[in-house]
Amino acid sequence: MPAGAEVLPFRSNIPRIARFVFRDVDPDYPERADAVFHEGGHAVVGGENYGQGSSREHAALAPRSLGLRAVIARSFARIHRQNLINYGVLPLTLPDGQEAPSEGQILRFAGLRNAVTDGTTVRASIKDGPDIELTLEATRRERDMLLKGGVINRYRDQRAA
Repeated sequence: MPAGAEVLPFRSNIPRIARFVFRDVDPDYPERADAVFHEGGHAVVGGENYGQGSSREHAALAPRSLGLRAVIARSFARIHRQNLINYGVLPLTLPDGQEAPSEGQILRFAGLRNAVTDGTTVRASIKDGPDIELTLEATRRERDMLLKGGVINRYRDQRAA
């Protein structure tokens, strides 16, 4: 998401700021995300050090508001990875040598809740393609946040208890 004078006036308006997400690399992203929002959301695929330079919370919050559920990348920038988890977005690592999903492919995650709860391997089936194994490196606290949909939901549940 671009920084600066064009976006700054909208910083407290999440639906408006979301219209800028990935603008420089995929200007149609918000519309395509809207189209699958009610079908369970979507994932994005990145490369090395995904999220580098995106330490602002809005860099995770805005795509999450568009239905982002998972990011599949070779590696993650530390602060952005934590922000993804804080908003309930799975940061999944694609092992070296494993081919990344292509744009438009449909992924189905089997046993996702169990994988987030207990495991490190998340299996995704690609419609008309091979299954892929992804890694979720997360602490117990981070896993709990992901299962609850983010840090706000986690703390709400803790207070209620």
